[in-house]
Amino acid sequence: MPLFERHSTRPMERPVLVVTLDGWVDAGLGADGAISALLAQEPTELVATFDGDSLIDQRARRPVAHIVQGVNEGLTWPVIQVRLGADRDGRDVCYLVGPEPDFRWRPFTDAVVALGRELGVRMVVGLGAFPAPAPHTRPVRLAATAPPQSAELVAQVGTVQGEIDVPSGVWGAMELALGEAGIAVVGLWARVPHYASAMPFPAASAALLDGLGAVAGLSIDSSGLHGAGDAALRKVDELIAKSAEHTAMVRQLELSVDEAEGNPLDVGQIPTGDELAVELERYLRERRSEGGSPEDA
Repeated sequence: MPLFERHSTRPMERPVLVVTLDGWVDAGLGADGAISALLAQEPTELVATFDGDSLIDQRARRPVAHIVQGVNEGLTWPVIQVRLGADRDGRDVCYLVGPEPDFRWRPFTDAVVALGRELGVRMVVGLGAFPAPAPHTRPVRLAATAPPQSAELVAQVGTVQGEIDVPSGVWGAMELALGEAGIAVVGLWARVPHYASAMPFPAASAALLDGLGAVAGLSIDSSGLHGAGDAALRKVDELIAKSAEHTAMVRQLELSVDEAEGNPLDVGQIPTGDELAVELERYLRERRSEGGSPEDA
């Protein structure tokens, strides 16, 4: 039985598929803000839905009941779907959105590859954000990941120096499956200041949209997010200024980043790969202690 159902067979002209699945690390709601802005820019239509019963743990992501005067009028179920929209120049863009699958990652990635072939996608771009030792006073930089078949796309965004082992979301499996299928694929990751990772950080969302436009050749309006990002940065400035300790920390981060310019993850400098993995795990633990979970991150 196929894992997805097609709802539209309208012909598309070599669309880009943008992937943002809830459930893994999204520091500062960078990816969430980016995909929300994309979906709001142009009307979209439903292309396909995936079989939630076989992919989603309903106790982890419970459906929402709509109750009126004690009457249950229906449930809104979590759904993984593909929607079709367009950029400002009318180029076709598809969006794979919804919760990250809890089960059957390999069959899911195979289904995404099959659907990508059906739609004739020319490139798949994943969006994400992670907490990093980066100051808010510098532009948000992106780091890219890709399988060997798309290594040239990594070079366009930023090359990760050295080696690092970190927990993976389903996107890691999708990258490998798409690469093996001969479909160009790249993951864009915004580096969010670790001290701002628990609050909305629109500058990260704006950087992701700018990176998406550049790597995929799309015309995307990120001006609204840049404006919201400037306002958020001013608030962070005000909070940092109240603490001499925090002000000193930001200055040290500025020095470290400026010295490591051109090295997106600062691997081998500040921090090491192991230190970055520790920072990521600390972020996930704090999400759990706040009453959330990795699915909420």
